[in-house]
Amino acid sequence: MKTFIRGCLFLQLLFFAWPCLADELEPKRWSHLPIDTNFIGTGYAYTEANIALDPVLKIEDGQMEMHTWAAKYIRTFALFEKTARIDFLQAYQKGRWSGLLDGVPKTISRSGWSDTLIRFAINLYGAPPLQSKEYAAYRAKTAVETIVGAGLSVQLPTGAYMDDKLINLGTNRFTFRPQFGVVHTRGKWSTETTGVVEISSCNNEFFNGNKLKQDPLYIIHGHLIYTFRPGVWAGASAGYDYGGRSTLNGTRKDDRKQNLLWALSFGAPITRQLGVKVAYVGTRTQENTGIESDTITIGISAFW
Repeated sequence: MKTFIRGCLFLQLLFFAWPCLADELEPKRWSHLPIDTNFIGTGYAYTEANIALDPVLKIEDGQMEMHTWAAKYIRTFALFEKTARIDFLQAYQKGRWSGLLDGVPKTISRSGWSDTLIRFAINLYGAPPLQSKEYAAYRAKTAVETIVGAGLSVQLPTGAYMDDKLINLGTNRFTFRPQFGVVHTRGKWSTETTGVVEISSCNNEFFNGNKLKQDPLYIIHGHLIYTFRPGVWAGASAGYDYGGRSTLNGTRKDDRKQNLLWALSFGAPITRQLGVKVAYVGTRTQENTGIESDTITIGISAFW
């Protein structure tokens, strides 16, 4: 049982690294949008993952299967004569973890709400605040453009959490992700680069009163996007993260994270105010232990 608890603890520390990274590996997060516009979307993601644990834990063939249903709302506005936006994201998840403990199959299942994500971003350079008609005229005549933006994403501890369980969908802690991004567009091609620092508060109710802390996680990702015509685009993305080592009750854990991520995305309009996006996101650990996942997503969005 002690070995199983240690294994579940390590599995949870690994698991919570990747959903945030997958969310950050999203292209067009600094794109120029018309102000005073509402965007709403819903989507589904299916994830399969292999989990490599320390051999001394005697847990083999760790696997995870996750279904995620998410809803997102974005509102754009002008702030200090700049284009700004605020995002709200809420997901519901159903997951199953499995593996062999001393050669005996074991499984754990969870379902419920995930943590709520709120993001504020502002374009510091480029992308002037324009409403629909002025925005359309500006985009039609602008072939070369550079946009510089800054943002802050906050993950709230609102997800399903039980302090007597080792694996939960919620993290029971606040996570802050300051961001800085640059987009350069030339004709139909755009390049986008973003740097992120992930800073988490302590979880003082981690499994029967234990205290869990995590070092900052440093993330960088880039995107190459080609626009076939307005609204129809394809993108290739890559990312890397490093850090996030955990401390449990004052004892440092050997669980540093180092992952490579990549994604392929495609978006197209269905009607003038409705669009669809599909994407694949992959992660691979560069450490001896970690999580390697493959995710397929599909989403529909509308604006007014």
